[in-house]
Amino acid sequence: MAEHTADLVILGGGSGGYACALRAAELGLSVVLVEKDKLGGTCLHRGCIPTKALLHAAEVADHARDGARVGVRSTLDGIDMTGVNSYKDGVVTKLYKGLQGLVSSRGITLVEGAGTFVGPRTVRVGDDRYTGTDVVLATGSYARSLPGLELGGRVVTSDGAISLDDVPERVVVLGGGVIGVEFASVWRSFGAEVTIVEALPRLVPAEDEFASKLLERAFRRRKIKFKTGVRFTGATRTGDAVTVTLESGEEIEADLLLVAVGRGPNTTGHGYSDAGLAMDGGFVTVDERLRTNLDGVRAVGDITRGLQLAHRGFAHGIFVAEDVAGLAPEPIAEAGIPRVTYCDPEIASVGLTEEQARDVHGDVQTVTYDLSGNGKSQILQTAGAVKLIKAGAEGTDGPVVGVHMVGSRVGELVGEAQLVYNWEALPADVASLIHAHPTQNEALGEAHLALAGKPLHTHG
Repeated sequence: MAEHTADLVILGGGSGGYACALRAAELGLSVVLVEKDKLGGTCLHRGCIPTKALLHAAEVADHARDGARVGVRSTLDGIDMTGVNSYKDGVVTKLYKGLQGLVSSRGITLVEGAGTFVGPRTVRVGDDRYTGTDVVLATGSYARSLPGLELGGRVVTSDGAISLDDVPERVVVLGGGVIGVEFASVWRSFGAEVTIVEALPRLVPAEDEFASKLLERAFRRRKIKFKTGVRFTGATRTGDAVTVTLESGEEIEADLLLVAVGRGPNTTGHGYSDAGLAMDGGFVTVDERLRTNLDGVRAVGDITRGLQLAHRGFAHGIFVAEDVAGLAPEPIAEAGIPRVTYCDPEIASVGLTEEQARDVHGDVQTVTYDLSGNGKSQILQTAGAVKLIKAGAEGTDGPVVGVHMVGSRVGELVGEAQLVYNWEALPADVASLIHAHPTQNEALGEAHLALAGKPLHTHG
């Protein structure tokens, strides 16, 4: 068995792993990066990038269908899924090649193969052993299913849903979280009849209740059906359909069932428990500096409890590289990570929900600015709102501790929102800034003006 050494050995080449590798190499460390599939991981090949390409195609379809609303005589002749998939795959391929070149140019040793963590700071790949002064575990996540629900054919997870050859006429989406509502949005734009089944009382249950209500209102307008507070009990396949059964006894027949019940940590089969790593429900246990119970071993991204977002893994990877290199970066605060759901309308948020803010701060003040007062939003013909949450009662100075937005393209506004939250800005601090007109960004400025006690337009 061949032995190899490096300053840093990383198991997993997804967002967390490759970001850690790139930053560590930039800081002068020798790096070995082990990946059994394709560099870039789920986000690049089966998640963030391909799904957002589908969502852009869906937006184009909506614009073509609705051109008459703005005086453009356009029609939608249909969806060519071969063309859509070619466009999607082209985006992925270009980014993949760029990432491969970047990793190669930094002098990172890329090892292609299934790695097993064998401890204490060693990863085995076939007949080779790679030992690092430090090891980073970054094996990502997988699409969950439900006990007894067999995948295949007309029952798919998001992994299968990104590569369909045609648009199903009727779809049931099991799960009303981020993945579920994004695919529901795509398929509705492509002309499918869509029904979402969510066991919890509202769609996107991890978001502020304000966002859930606005999304549900928008989905009703789009004729996307949803059933909340209802449990799934089974699915029966026939030759040309799948019948979904609910706890209420209701049955829904569809051409496709998308299982979108979340993602689980990809920690099985990598030797973690056998090597003595502390685990909790399949997740690797880490402290605020992403250290495990084993000396010199870190874990990043989706295998640690918290938000399962590519940019969280990316930030984790950079943090660990800098910490290992002795730069002592500040720990990453989970609430300060921006969150975006790319359905139509989009949802973007950072910080605490109102319920969380009341638990933490007691008294809070909120203000909601409706996008009907924003010129660019009216040009885009989008409905939605911006909700701000301030710590402390009305009339007191306190930082903005939550920003929640619903509307087309509001994901592009979350950059300023995260600065407001992470820099603990007071409403008056943001109100004094000048926001360009006419932009949707103005809505953030006007919401802060209102929260600072000097509203210009109607709010409620």
